[in-house]
Amino acid sequence: MRTVAIFIFDDVEVLDFTGPFEIFGVAGKQNGQKGYFNVFTVAEKSTISARNNLVITPTYTFENCPIPDILLIPGGGGFRPDGTPFGSRKEMNNQRLLDWVKAMNEKVELLLSVCTGSLILAKAGLLEGLSGTTHYKAVEQMKEVAPNTQLFPQERWVDNGRIILSAGVSAGIDMSLYVVSKLYGQSAASDTATYIQYDYWK
Repeated sequence: MRTVAIFIFDDVEVLDFTGPFEIFGVAGKQNGQKGYFNVFTVAEKSTISARNNLVITPTYTFENCPIPDILLIPGGGGFRPDGTPFGSRKEMNNQRLLDWVKAMNEKVELLLSVCTGSLILAKAGLLEGLSGTTHYKAVEQMKEVAPNTQLFPQERWVDNGRIILSAGVSAGIDMSLYVVSKLYGQSAASDTATYIQYDYWK
């Protein structure tokens, strides 16, 4: 069983992390099986306020988080009317987070991002010379932050082999199903999509 750590932060987009959490959480659990993944959340602090005031207690913080097999960085946030960044736009300049992500990248099997989580990977220098995607409203910012990353904003997900990125919000569900298929086969992904009645997955 692989472990999946999903990093969360203040103003994280709810579906960015709960969609993948659901996919990895139920994958392989049909027909009485124990499942393919153990999923948990990790944050820099002990309480997180996601978008629309969803308050979450993460399973771990940076201090006690075990090294996962898969690390997922979601997105969410933007700029307030006065220009102040929040959510991923704030976290992309959080040096402690960037150092943690870089350290984890050297240890995990797969590194994933959803939506503007790609900005965090880009600022950590992990997308140099790779391909990527992001939320359609963040494409221009991604070009500025990651000029050496080839962007495919029309794609739901982009696989670089070990680093896989998805487009905005609901695209994280598709990417997660793709990861299930990559690791355990197409039938495992199809069974998961059928179970959650996600008809978009083909």
